[in-house]
Amino acid sequence: MEVLHLNQESYEKLTNQKEKKVLIDFGATWCGPCQMLAPELDKLAAAHPEIIVGKIDVDECRELAISLGINTVPTMFFYENGEATQKLVGYMSADDLAKKLKI
Repeated sequence: MEVLHLNQESYEKLTNQKEKKVLIDFGATWCGPCQMLAPELDKLAAAHPEIIVGKIDVDECRELAISLGINTVPTMFFYENGEATQKLVGYMSADDLAKKLKI
């Protein structure tokens, strides 16, 4: 499955569903670690079709990022059954992400 590019409306719809686990990356185009993370998220999405991987640009969805307390990018939230169960900050390889998320 490919990484989805989200806005606030699609984020809310995706994170409220309970059928699949969801990983959302909050990043920015000007962020070096975010650029390094992008291919790792592609690998994770391809290797684990049982989860949905999405990205949100904090510059485009500023109010959402502020409401979630995001001070650093990249920041990722993992949702299970519609609830955020993990918050991960910084660059990680696809393998490290899979281990931390236990997938």
